[in-house]
Amino acid sequence: MVVDPQTLTEEWDAWRAAREQELREPHGWLSLTALHWLPAEEVVLPGVPGRWSVHDDGALLLAALADGLSHAGEPVEGELVLSPVEGGAGITLEHGDRLVEIIQRGGAYALRVRDPQAPTRTGFTGVPMFALDARWALDAVFEAYETPRPVTVGAVIPGLTHDQIARGVLRFELDGAPLALTAMDAGDGSLSVLFRDATSGVSTHGGARSLSVAEPGVDGAVVVDFNRAVNMPCAFTEYGTCPLPPPENVLAIAVEAGERTPR
Repeated sequence: MVVDPQTLTEEWDAWRAAREQELREPHGWLSLTALHWLPAEEVVLPGVPGRWSVHDDGALLLAALADGLSHAGEPVEGELVLSPVEGGAGITLEHGDRLVEIIQRGGAYALRVRDPQAPTRTGFTGVPMFALDARWALDAVFEAYETPRPVTVGAVIPGLTHDQIARGVLRFELDGAPLALTAMDAGDGSLSVLFRDATSGVSTHGGARSLSVAEPGVDGAVVVDFNRAVNMPCAFTEYGTCPLPPPENVLAIAVEAGERTPR
């Protein structure tokens, strides 16, 4: 792929600024301060109002008005069953300027607390990056599966799994050597790729990095730009439940492009 260096730099700078602005959002990934897995029996969780347990249809909350919780702008009093979708966005309750997020992962229910005053957010000074290098913006061909395939992958939390939908394989070359990555459905026409490489656990986070790839053309042509490889939430906080890449997405090469291990 031949790209004007100035255009490549300008677009990358704009992308990087937008990425860091997203990380600075008041209730973004840097705001996480707790992760509590819910047991079957009723419990009171440290720093979280109300009483919580697992219900047949999700998470069960028993709250009093004095707990100060609200849902969709309405105060919560009495019992409330919250049924988040497996692997999807959580259901949030408001508690002052904090959010209590109920999620479902691997068939289990958990609470995450999002606090704008989290040290990981207030102390954020940016994400270290490898230098921009056009060598890592690679022409690729997407070979779609005839039918998307369900795939189960591991997670940074031992014993937890994530169910994903693989749409096909991205094939490309680096310095004449053929490489391939399984691409998952991102839900909006684009592709999502989780990968590890020889930098993982050395100069980049040991779990995985993520790469968003635009919707391929009708001929499967697409660009895989590792300069835009980003850290997963678990690189910034211990309260993430991030998936790991499928085994075939562990590359032997060192992808010295994109985001490095956060400070």
